[in-house]
Amino acid sequence: MIHELTHAERIRYKRRQDAAYQAGEEAVANLQAALALAGLVLPSLCNDGPLGCRGFVRLGGCSVTLANRLAEVIAAGARALEGGQP
Repeated sequence: MIHELTHAERIRYKRRQDAAYQAGEEAVANLQAALALAGLVLPSLCNDGPLGCRGFVRLGGCSVTLANRLAEVIAAGARALEGGQP
């Protein structure tokens, strides 16, 4: 037997999906800003809408050069967070 959602349940689900979509938009903006600080751009970076009731960010593809530079920046940031040398 399939449970059909009540009107109130549908509204709550829609609100959760809207919140997840907004979280995805904010995550994309945050990541774009952080990448820009390092002079990097992921051309395919986008909000891929909610997946269930969770935000989902599609990072997409990039060149080998960009992937290697991104790895360097992430590693340097991780070392800085740990208090190590860049």
